[in-house]
Amino acid sequence: MTIMVTGGAGFIGSNFIFYDLKKHAGDRVVCVDKLTYAGNVSTLKSVKDKPNFRFVREDICNREAIYAIFEEEKPDVVINFAAESHVDRSIENPDIFLKTNIMGTVTLMDACLKYGIKRFHQVSTDEVYGDLPLDKPEMFFTESTPLQTSSPYSSSKASADLFALAYYRTYGLPVSISRCSNNYGPYHFPEKLIPLTIVNALADKPLPVYGKGENVRDWLYVEDHCKAIDLIVRKGKAGEVYNVGGHNEMRNIDIVRLICKELGKPESLIRYVTDRKGHDLRYAIDPTKIHNELGWLPETKFADGIKKTVSWYLENRDWWETIVSGEYRKYYEKMYGKRQ
Repeated sequence: MTIMVTGGAGFIGSNFIFYDLKKHAGDRVVCVDKLTYAGNVSTLKSVKDKPNFRFVREDICNREAIYAIFEEEKPDVVINFAAESHVDRSIENPDIFLKTNIMGTVTLMDACLKYGIKRFHQVSTDEVYGDLPLDKPEMFFTESTPLQTSSPYSSSKASADLFALAYYRTYGLPVSISRCSNNYGPYHFPEKLIPLTIVNALADKPLPVYGKGENVRDWLYVEDHCKAIDLIVRKGKAGEVYNVGGHNEMRNIDIVRLICKELGKPESLIRYVTDRKGHDLRYAIDPTKIHNELGWLPETKFADGIKKTVSWYLENRDWWETIVSGEYRKYYEKMYGKRQ
């Protein structure tokens, strides 16, 4: 079948494209990406010449252009990874998050209604649930947990989820939604905690940690996430939400220390900086539903996944060194320089 992957030059989207083309050799994948600061077309160089792959540089908010792609490609499935996703950036400039994460999603669904598809899948986040207390480890997010967002980013993702469910109920659009915990792995843009720590540690630069580093996240290796999305799209029920979690809860400070140990770098590089506004305390997902209905379980233990991730960054310096030198550098100084 033909799968349109929006945001496919980004971290999770590109990893999904690699997974799908390897797992389903008969698929045709059309990648649509605006190539904002976090989208890197060089990420796709290993698949760009494949006859069953096409890259289109386009903004999902451009209705006319999106309709033209649908007219030409007639996708069977649309998987929407395209999103502005950094919480700090959403605090600095909420407007672009509203446009891309809400209006872009609606534009894609309107195209799906006009041209017909078998499934529209919205890739969401566990951040739509807000956070959990640190002193109640028995509490987890389930699909019935009320939405209680903390940032403009998570609010925009929750809004897109609600629009998707409304399109299912009102128009009968076959949608599904996955809400995933924090991903890590290859091709992760170096503004997020794990790649930022790896890149800075390799350069013996300070390792910024918000607050006391006690915030807890549930980490999932990106390939495990891709397998879950593949299952949901092909076997999941329309109109359903599926939580995808790794059962790998870690404090931020412990992750930074672990990376220092893996790279043989001193913990003296760690710098505690002013905490983020509205910083969520803990995320933890209960993936019982996707396990019971689709048989999915995370396969990669964090101890193994972080070793693979560190090795990838050591072996692919050319990919991230180019990124660190430009636009991202200015942003990094703006966000972290003044907090130290």
